[in-house]
Amino acid sequence: MTHLHGRISRRALITATAVAAAAVTLPLPVAAASVPGSATGSGPGGHRGNARPIVVPALQEWEGGAGRYRLTGESRVVVPERDAGELLPLARQLTRDLADVTGIAIAAPRARTGRARPAVGEILLRLDPEARHPEGGERYREEGYALDVAERTVTVTAPAYSGVYYGTRSLLQILLRDELRCRVPVGTARDWPNYRLRGFMLDTGRRFFTPGFVRDYLRIMGWFKLNDLQLHLNDNEIKAPGGDWSKAYDAFRLRSDRAEWDGLAAPDGAYSREDWDSFEDTAALHAVQLTPEIDAPAHARSFVRLRPSLGLDGGNSDHLDLAEPETTAFMKKVFDEFVPWFRSPEVHYGADEYTGPEAQYRAYFNDMAAHLRTLGKRPRAWGSLTEMAGSADGYDRDVTIHSWNNGWYGPRAAKADGYEIVNTNDATLYIVPFADYYHGHGLDGRYLYDSWEPHVFPGQESLPPRDPQLRGAMSAVWNDLVRTPYTQQDAHALVEKTYGVLAQKMWSGAAQGLAYGDFTALLRRGALGPGLTTVTPTLAEPDQIACAAPATASSGAHPSYATDGNPTTRWTSTAERGGPWLRVDLGEARDVARVRLEWGAEHGRAYDVEIAGQDGTWRKVAERRDLDRPGWDQLEFPAATARHLRIRGRERGRARWGLWSVQLFDAPDLARGRKATASSQETASLGPENAVDGDPGTRWASRYTDAEWLAVDLGEARSVRRVVLDWEAAAGRDYDIEVTEDAGGTTGWRTVAERRGRTTAGVDTVALAEPVTARHVRMRGIERQTTYGYSLHRFEVRG
Repeated sequence: MTHLHGRISRRALITATAVAAAAVTLPLPVAAASVPGSATGSGPGGHRGNARPIVVPALQEWEGGAGRYRLTGESRVVVPERDAGELLPLARQLTRDLADVTGIAIAAPRARTGRARPAVGEILLRLDPEARHPEGGERYREEGYALDVAERTVTVTAPAYSGVYYGTRSLLQILLRDELRCRVPVGTARDWPNYRLRGFMLDTGRRFFTPGFVRDYLRIMGWFKLNDLQLHLNDNEIKAPGGDWSKAYDAFRLRSDRAEWDGLAAPDGAYSREDWDSFEDTAALHAVQLTPEIDAPAHARSFVRLRPSLGLDGGNSDHLDLAEPETTAFMKKVFDEFVPWFRSPEVHYGADEYTGPEAQYRAYFNDMAAHLRTLGKRPRAWGSLTEMAGSADGYDRDVTIHSWNNGWYGPRAAKADGYEIVNTNDATLYIVPFADYYHGHGLDGRYLYDSWEPHVFPGQESLPPRDPQLRGAMSAVWNDLVRTPYTQQDAHALVEKTYGVLAQKMWSGAAQGLAYGDFTALLRRGALGPGLTTVTPTLAEPDQIACAAPATASSGAHPSYATDGNPTTRWTSTAERGGPWLRVDLGEARDVARVRLEWGAEHGRAYDVEIAGQDGTWRKVAERRDLDRPGWDQLEFPAATARHLRIRGRERGRARWGLWSVQLFDAPDLARGRKATASSQETASLGPENAVDGDPGTRWASRYTDAEWLAVDLGEARSVRRVVLDWEAAAGRDYDIEVTEDAGGTTGWRTVAERRGRTTAGVDTVALAEPVTARHVRMRGIERQTTYGYSLHRFEVRG
């Protein structure tokens, strides 16, 4: 759907000895599992109640009590007998999720008659269609819930299924953030969304995403209480190679078994009816609406390829020829074939960026909207009416409009014309992986967290908060670069940076009450939720060097569960004399200075940390003796170069281990949080401090000239060994790394490394020939790769 006519502007896209290492036992590596000072009630005797537990997105209301509920193997999920048909599948899912999150296998779920007394440890899921909340209003009635926690029981009550489901996600997140993963603070939460549509759009037309990936994304959306996954099911290359559309890439991602449609489905990947049914089943369980999009009359090369007579320019086009009556009839047949697959009450029919006659476009827009209604579906479309027609006169108004670009059809115009609106603004919410326009390396997380909510649009187009015509917002991934090699996991890594931020702002706005850096730490801890089969979490802690590294072990299945970056998977060994061992392969020689372990209930008590280089010779760098509890344990040691790291048991007798997480860390970044300066900055929000804040989602950007620089003051003279530059698409082609020992940073600059002829963005690790002493370190640009300036997500200095 993106930029067919090139209307894009950059402005719019906007310490220890070697053996007896000091070992530090730490609590959770992010924040405490509750927000200090956020309790809204008092416990018995007038003392302050439990603080509001941390959930992403944040709970709207919390009344804290005293004490904690504790999950045990005797706990059980129960549902009232009257709700069993609707809630028992969720109870089974919650039971599995609790095992994944806590490591505790609880009793099998069951339905309960109204006369049975609650048992200790019980988790009750129940529907109450009459439940209401004065502030939550309609949003509470449709998706809100109450989470009531007592010392003996937990109860989730909601007017509708989605609310009960969201209550279970909050419960799981609270348990995950508890240091022992089994306790929930006593209190009552009331929670509901600010907006009814909280979505994500994935362009599968230009790049195939496997069924496993789609199902995982439905699970992830449920975890974050997002409720609309729009799959863009067809599209094509933006420009035809040499003007010949027969050479352009195109794909339609649904595969019919009917011979009439042979040749329509893409040969490099398409979803069968069985695949789609599995999407719908997963979506229903996780309270997500799966909204299909079949895009025409532009972006329609797949249809023209199948029926060339229906295309403009004799079929050498990706536009349908709407002057031909059979064209609209053909598209109706496409929808007739596939709409029966779709359980969503809505279908998106595209309808953007068409260059044919306006009258023909208007007739198509109206005919297809009416046809979808005859099929029992409510139509959605991309907003194009300002560009196409200048006004909405004569256009069907009973269509939900995705306002994707202010010039094509901004939200204020759509509101004035009476449309329901979804904020899908390109300048704010579009990721085009690895492109040099829009957000090629992920959305601007700090801006979204500090300044954005669904009613916010650029260019004086914002609507009033919670405007009744604004249904909500939807971020999008557009895979425009069909010939650029990247994987679905690469695309996910760009999305994950800000997925939780968007969920927070769509659900409860600024209710989290945390600074942006603290909030992103919460996202790293909560990851993506349980049950994933294909997608791997990518958010790393500052200085972390192995978020998803392969591992081997002395025993037990899936040792890489301890190193996959997912806090809901774990490796468990068998019982071994002296204790097990687990070995991590870093893939290449790396500097390691710290290891952090999250132990399960079966935790190690005595173990060594050993490293080995390429030659395989092991040496001990740290040890732990007499660890007396599960949870986090951290060991630091002098930075050393290693290809492998091993946790080796030194137990008395036989021992069995369970490890949720093994995290390895580089030497500290000497530049993080230090004073950074630059020759210029593109906007007030793109300052040099963003390059040293430790957040890969923020960036510094310069003016659009070659001779620009960025420097950091290390605070004192330090030994420098490496400099890491994480370039945005606006990267340097030629640049130098310079240092000076001058305290003021005004004299004595010398070049210690040169880069020439770089043609890619992303991470550039500059290893110096030998360590140098520096007070200030600078990147001095010589020539840019693009017409834009220089832009760095990270500028790290390692000792």
